[in-house]
Amino acid sequence: MLFALQLAIVLICLFYGARKGGIALGLLGGIGLVILVFGFRLPAGKPPVDVMLTIVAVVAASATLQASGGLDVMLQAAEKILRRNPKYVSILAPFTTCVLTMLCGTGHVVYTMLPIIYDVAIKNDIRPERPMAGASIASQMGILASPVSVAVVSLAAFLAKAPAGGVPISFVTLLSITIPATLLGVLAIGIFSWFRGKDLADDAEFQARIADPENRKRIYGDSTTLLGKKLGAGQWAAMWLFLGAIVVVAILGAFESLRPMVAGKPLSMILTIQMFMLLAGALMVVLTKTDPAAIGKSEVFRAGMIAVIAVFGIAWMADTVFEANLPGLKAGLAEVVKTHPWAYALALLLVSKLVNSQAAAVSAMVPVALAIGVPPGYIVAFAAASYGYYILPTYPSDLATIQFDRSGTSRIGKYVINHSFILPGLIGVATSCLFGLVLATARGLI
Repeated sequence: MLFALQLAIVLICLFYGARKGGIALGLLGGIGLVILVFGFRLPAGKPPVDVMLTIVAVVAASATLQASGGLDVMLQAAEKILRRNPKYVSILAPFTTCVLTMLCGTGHVVYTMLPIIYDVAIKNDIRPERPMAGASIASQMGILASPVSVAVVSLAAFLAKAPAGGVPISFVTLLSITIPATLLGVLAIGIFSWFRGKDLADDAEFQARIADPENRKRIYGDSTTLLGKKLGAGQWAAMWLFLGAIVVVAILGAFESLRPMVAGKPLSMILTIQMFMLLAGALMVVLTKTDPAAIGKSEVFRAGMIAVIAVFGIAWMADTVFEANLPGLKAGLAEVVKTHPWAYALALLLVSKLVNSQAAAVSAMVPVALAIGVPPGYIVAFAAASYGYYILPTYPSDLATIQFDRSGTSRIGKYVINHSFILPGLIGVATSCLFGLVLATARGLI
């Protein structure tokens, strides 16, 4: 009963913090911590310092990429692909936003692509809901396949201390499963999106909208494009510096012998990521003459710092509760997770919806799962389940999609839960988890 009361406090803080949004999610963890430590006299847990510092380094590099204009190079290349293949936009758009997220480490890149995707769809008489809803979901799914995302960095840090079969799951091993599983999930979204909903010519509601000349002009509008924008050498240099750092990190993760030895062991990949992300940011500032003041004002930096505080408050609060009750939890749940490992995926999905963050869900649930005996292989296999905030249409990228879709085909239904993103989300995440399980088993992690 005492544990149930403590858990209720954690859930209340998570739920209320998620409703308030933004930085409140992490700050609410402070309320829970004070109640747990000073009220229940629990020993204070350990804040995930390694994870937080890695997030800071990755966010600093990504924000510098945006401030330098290097992100525009990637977005322009993505637009060229879509405009050259308009008939396949329902499949290509989700892959485009997913890959951009994988490269940049944040799903916020989708905002620039949404008006472009809409323009390509509506000008080719394709129902905009098809590529736009899929693109919004895929942009968030790409986080679990990005070597520089907060969620993957956090997951790698936790798994580094939890060997599978006596061997630690390396950063490269983790990505070798999450990348193909994510891409297969995105493919499933694209195939579903190709056939979803009525064609515009057969949609009576849409036809009624465009019967009004003013509405028709607004819906079809002027083209939105980056193709005419001239990009400078500094922007190209920034992009290559950022991508180069990602490649170097991947190579160092794959070949331990390339890393210096520290106390008889290769330098930790967590420290390696931190070093090279800081190096990438520094080189972009020095070589492209990026204004350092602009870095802190970028959308990527703002979102990343909110994620740091969210991980700080949530993970510390959760660690305090579960560490204090670990013996009882192990005894009560160990058998359940051994016989029904899918229960972990379901719990992760629900927590993700509560906190509206994959990184926060990973930080809250993975240490608990490892502590009660969930095999690390299952944690890798079901990584995609950390994305559950599509269940209700409250996430900024989904709301932005509805606003950018002037045709009205992307929408929130009468019963709220029947919105444009629920089916692509369920299909994408379920497919990724299924193939993650297959790949983890094939690699001998399960």
